[in-house]
Amino acid sequence: MKRIVVGLSGGVDSSVAALILKKQGYDVIGIFMDNWDNSNYDFSCIWKEDSIYAMLVANRLNIPFQIIDMKKEYKKYVLNYMFNEYKNGNTPNPDILCNRKIKFNFFLKIAINNLKANYIATGHYAIKKKIKHNNKTIYKLLIGKDINKDQSYFLCQLNQYQLKKSLFPLGYLTKEKVRNIAKDNGLINALKKDSQGLCFIGKIKLSKFLHTRIPEKKGKIINIDSNSLIYNRKKSFSSSEEKLFYLSRKPKYKVSDGKIIGFHKGAYLYTKGQRKGISIGGLSEAVFVIDTDVNNNIVYTGIGKKHPGLYRKYLFIKKNNIHWIRNNFNLNSINNTINVKCRIRYRQPLQSSILHKFKEGIFIEFKYYQYAITEGQFAVWYIKKELIGSGVIS
Repeated sequence: MKRIVVGLSGGVDSSVAALILKKQGYDVIGIFMDNWDNSNYDFSCIWKEDSIYAMLVANRLNIPFQIIDMKKEYKKYVLNYMFNEYKNGNTPNPDILCNRKIKFNFFLKIAINNLKANYIATGHYAIKKKIKHNNKTIYKLLIGKDINKDQSYFLCQLNQYQLKKSLFPLGYLTKEKVRNIAKDNGLINALKKDSQGLCFIGKIKLSKFLHTRIPEKKGKIINIDSNSLIYNRKKSFSSSEEKLFYLSRKPKYKVSDGKIIGFHKGAYLYTKGQRKGISIGGLSEAVFVIDTDVNNNIVYTGIGKKHPGLYRKYLFIKKNNIHWIRNNFNLNSINNTINVKCRIRYRQPLQSSILHKFKEGIFIEFKYYQYAITEGQFAVWYIKKELIGSGVIS
């Protein structure tokens, strides 16, 4: 009998994943990952409550249950990454890093090496398919059946071994079906709300969290007029690469480009496209963050959601930040350009795009202007329903 270790988070999705595998006759073990060290913070999170839910579900399913301590790994690879990215003026995605470094790395190794499992399983809404290519087995990552819950985006950094050893029992189910299965089988968390916030930690106010390591620092909020000459960027180019580099760069704002409309407590607290938390009123329309300068502690804003500082059609991903799900399907094996569908944030509708490969990396050219392309976030690209690759936006 094959053994499968399920990462039980305390939520309904991972619980139903364990239930399905149990009913299919597998030897199922439930593991809850204890990632949060509350001793360094003066606020609590939901992990204790979630661990109790996970234990009660395991008891209901009559499967072994353990809690494994991964605080050290989580701090090193997820929390430190978050703080460093915010300090550098980027907006990180800790959920993707948590999957790459924690769930499908350390957790996978413990399951395979210590618990002698054949596979791990999670409650992600995504589909894995096995194919043959040149007599080699290759694993494809596909969009889940429930388009509204598809989580392939969060799995965009997985490699072939991680996919080989992973199961996603919910890939062909809808969220409504999952909740009905949970109710029909008497699971205590059948109606439990989906978790929000940091992976495995929960919803924590970002400013309070970041202030535990990064001190407050008052700075200027500079508003840039939508008719500013900085947006009149007309230039001739000697090559397509030069043109793509130019168009993929964000404008470089200076204080003299606009006027002071207020003050903030730290530029690193803000991200592109942000509307809430700016605390500027009395204007004709809402104020949006269009850029931040963490070195000089300045937040640049624009009035109205149609402000030109919020939109670009191009982005760049450095060579070292590119990841392909399967190496037989990348621009090296095809050609220098390829038509794909991209998204630059979770649940964003797929966008028609072209990937351009050059020595330094990949440019993504979108068919339509994109709102708030944000450095540090992940862009992912698909062909039909298959997630092909991803990369960190520069």
